[in-house]
Amino acid sequence: MPATPATSADGPRAVPATKAARHGLIVSLVQAGSVHSQPELLALLAGNGVAVTQATLSRDLEELGAVKLRGVDGGPGRYVIPEDGAPRPMAGGTSRLDRLLGELLLSHASSGNLAVLRTPPGAAQFLASAIDRAALADVVGTIAGDDTILVVARDGLSGAELGARLAGGVSPTSG
Repeated sequence: MPATPATSADGPRAVPATKAARHGLIVSLVQAGSVHSQPELLALLAGNGVAVTQATLSRDLEELGAVKLRGVDGGPGRYVIPEDGAPRPMAGGTSRLDRLLGELLLSHASSGNLAVLRTPPGAAQFLASAIDRAALADVVGTIAGDDTILVVARDGLSGAELGARLAGGVSPTSG
């Protein structure tokens, strides 16, 4: 897995080139063997040249939908990730999404059934993940760059309508 050098107070360390690359490595490690704890997974990541904090790993596992299954006959539990590695919908996702849209959505435009959302630099992937995890009925999916998100609307909804809905808030109590 490609890593780029970085430095910390403890000296040089490796970090994955992208969050997506780190997530891919985590999925591979969990699916390849029995990972029983976060410290064990941290060590496996470090062995692959990826240094992350416990907090980052915990967020990554949550975003990937990882769950710790109880061991058979009282044995140690182990982490599993859904087969497709796709994030699971999040409880309360629409209220969280409303907050993030209010903080991060700068503007929106549309074409056909596509909505294009603009965010501050570096925020697009974070907001796109929140849109995906909210499991909105009107959204097929998202693609994010650094500051731009492409949101695909379901049939029957225009990109302009979807952009307006997102800009106005998505939870029943918003807008």
